[in-house]
Amino acid sequence: MTRHLIMGIFLLALVSCGNGEQKKGTSKITEDSIASTTVPASPEKTGHYCYLRTEGTNNQDTTIVQFTVDGDRVEGVMNWMPAEKDSRKGVLTGTISGEEIKATWNYMQEGLRDSIVVAFKLASQQLTQKPFTVNSATGRQDTDEAANYSIIYTIHDCVD
Repeated sequence: MTRHLIMGIFLLALVSCGNGEQKKGTSKITEDSIASTTVPASPEKTGHYCYLRTEGTNNQDTTIVQFTVDGDRVEGVMNWMPAEKDSRKGVLTGTISGEEIKATWNYMQEGLRDSIVVAFKLASQQLTQKPFTVNSATGRQDTDEAANYSIIYTIHDCVD
């Protein structure tokens, strides 16, 4: 437990560090900011996985999901970086069973810490996610468990 807490704090600190050179209003990742890595071809294998999703009218909104699978354990980071809004950056911890990953995303947004359960499906060349829905009773986002895995991430080299 302590090891996971220390790793989570380290990953959060690592994600929070930036070089400060990015212009305001742009969050598009360029090839220059990507470091190459080897991604295992089979989701059953232990390894490091990196995925990217861009969206918006000019693909200016970016989400990066990076994680390591070790047996049935999944640990990594997820960063949602919309161009004109506050980002959500944080740590993923969860489990994998077959192709399905259930994880808790502990993130920071607007100076506040929060968390949400996320659901992914891992394939050899893409990662899919169930979308979020707003819980009318609490006003908070939750994963829509009744939905299909409709958010698609493409395999990508890991960000250094």
